[in-house]
Amino acid sequence: MIITKRLRKTLKPIFVILTILLLIFYFGFALPFRGVPFNKQRHGNPPLTPAWALECWLWEDDSNTAGRVDTLLEGYARYDIPVRTILLDSPWSTRYNDFAVDTTLYPDPEKWFGKLQDSGYRVVLWMTSMVDSYSKDTRFSESEEWFDEAAQKGYLAGKGDQIEWWKGRGGFIDYTNPEAMEWWHGLQKQVFSYGIDGWKLDGTGTLFHSKLGPLPLPYKKTFEGLLTTRTYMDHYYRDEYSHGLSQNPEFVTLARAIDSWYHPEGFAPVDAAPVTWVGDQKHTWESTGSISAEDKHAPDIAMDGINGIEMAISNIMESASLGYNIIGSDIAGFSGKIIPPRLYIRWAQFSTFCGLFLNGGHGERALWKRSQQELEIIRKFSWLHTELIPYMYTYVVNANKGGRVLQQPLGNDYQYLFGDDLLVAPIYRDQLTRDVTIPEGKWRYFFNDKEVIEGPVNIKREFPLEEFPVFIREGAIIPMDIKRNYTGIGDSTSEGYLTFLIYPHGKSEFSVHHTDKSGSTSVKVEELAERINISISNVHKSHILKINLNQKPEKVELDGTVLHDSLNWNFDEVQNKLIIKTDNYKEGKYSIFR
Repeated sequence: MIITKRLRKTLKPIFVILTILLLIFYFGFALPFRGVPFNKQRHGNPPLTPAWALECWLWEDDSNTAGRVDTLLEGYARYDIPVRTILLDSPWSTRYNDFAVDTTLYPDPEKWFGKLQDSGYRVVLWMTSMVDSYSKDTRFSESEEWFDEAAQKGYLAGKGDQIEWWKGRGGFIDYTNPEAMEWWHGLQKQVFSYGIDGWKLDGTGTLFHSKLGPLPLPYKKTFEGLLTTRTYMDHYYRDEYSHGLSQNPEFVTLARAIDSWYHPEGFAPVDAAPVTWVGDQKHTWESTGSISAEDKHAPDIAMDGINGIEMAISNIMESASLGYNIIGSDIAGFSGKIIPPRLYIRWAQFSTFCGLFLNGGHGERALWKRSQQELEIIRKFSWLHTELIPYMYTYVVNANKGGRVLQQPLGNDYQYLFGDDLLVAPIYRDQLTRDVTIPEGKWRYFFNDKEVIEGPVNIKREFPLEEFPVFIREGAIIPMDIKRNYTGIGDSTSEGYLTFLIYPHGKSEFSVHHTDKSGSTSVKVEELAERINISISNVHKSHILKINLNQKPEKVELDGTVLHDSLNWNFDEVQNKLIIKTDNYKEGKYSIFR
């Protein structure tokens, strides 16, 4: 008995230490949990997201047919609402991840995909890492033979064991097995031949685990040995992105950033996440934090689908804090049938000032079938997002080089900086009033910029549905690409010119990286007592300078030559803006005399 007590006393601290080490491994390294402090090497700099992916995306999840896509795109074109990317969610294939287009839903896919590409649209397809023996909602639901063949050839992790997931039952493709990858890429070859531009990589990688009785163990056996949940997730996101780039140099993956408290490290590694989204939210303002009886029976609820706009904003802020760059959410939410009009408007306005403008999910997305107010406001903000692409793309390039990402949370009521010069205070409740904390410095309200607000100060004001709480910093230089007049910043005569919004204040500088990959153009502004100097260097571009001034200038010069009023420049007394339009220049040195 004495020996037993001594042995227990000796083994107790060893057992405690082993338990602590096991917990550290389990939560710090194996699971996609709070691992960043221990695994910074998992994440690199954000990729160079192509400019097309910053434009507006559109999708629906009620019909999933070519006819519905055609109807939506025809309507958006007719009502002049910008769309660059069409996303086809599940189900589009005959069984999940066999990559064979279901021709009962999308007839003559080669011709149809080709028509989309010829019309200037980009196409992104949904996929996961699962090989199913049973697929829910697809043309071929029972696929035992297809699954068994893959399992017998060793293409699946865990010796072909199966799990239940939200789209069926199946096993995980083994990314470490070269023969499995040859088979997998062979399946994908057909849709790559149609010219697709990206994958929407849904989050099955988080389900990768084995079981010891009821206990989930964060690993499976693969071709190369035991693989942890986190390592498998990294393979999934990195390998699909890498292979896509080998087929299309402007390929993207739409990957999960963060949208759950138990995934605070994020889903995809940052360096394999050119575009990310958080989801799946309901068409609600509230984030209840609990599942209702209705939610339990809703077929479209997945992940954290019980939450509304506030949770989307919160998750996007957390994702930006982790280093993700181009982030968004399903505008108006993914789940549900009826989209409240004011919610649709406010969510679209918030998404205008996110890297990803993703209009889609369940519910009516044909804006011309909704209210006239929704159509006009969402169209206006869709164009504003499109106009801001030169500004956003500059942060794509800078973040890829190790600079700051596009959104910087400020830690107070979801406020954030969009780039360095735009302050955004999202509206996440169904009300017009909003408290805003203005940081130190001088700021102007973006939608009525005559008034200067001195920070730091807290303000409370009403924001009508046609506007949104966005403030621009004095000294800002904002590059824009304008083709329409919906936002009031320019009109159709602005097309082909790079527009710069300039708010002179001391010395300021901005280098815009061009989306055509021609290089960059630097704009320097110096405000003096009697004049304002503006110099434009590096790559020459036809441009429009829209300069905030309190009164009409006495004289304007370019490269020492006097420019003529009403011919080379004009002054808008209503907006207090000096507008200079230039096609050709030598040195690009402007002097504006007060």
